Amino acid sequence: MGILWAIISWIIIGAIIGLVARALMPGKQAMGLGSTIILGIIGAIVGGFLGGLFGGAGISGIMSNPWSIGTIVLAVIGAIIVMVVYGLVAGRSNRA
Repeated sequence: MGILWAIISWIIIGAIIGLVARALMPGKQAMGLGSTIILGIIGAIVGGFLGGLFGGAGISGIMSNPWSIGTIVLAVIGAIIVMVVYGLVAGRSNRA
């Protein structure tokens, strides 16, 4: 049951982080809920990596305590970065 709960938790966190990141980004993002969840999960990993670079707990902090405020802030920052890169690669303009 441990790995199943971890997967479900990551999907929930990815959805929340992705939705928050989309709300904070200017303009309209043309992506569905599935893309938002996937980019939110990838963003959480990127945020954890960036946190590790600056002396934080890094990805292990996200794994051990995904619901802390610091983890959520880093994950949102990472998700915004990932969504901007995704928008550039996909050829979409993220301007209003």
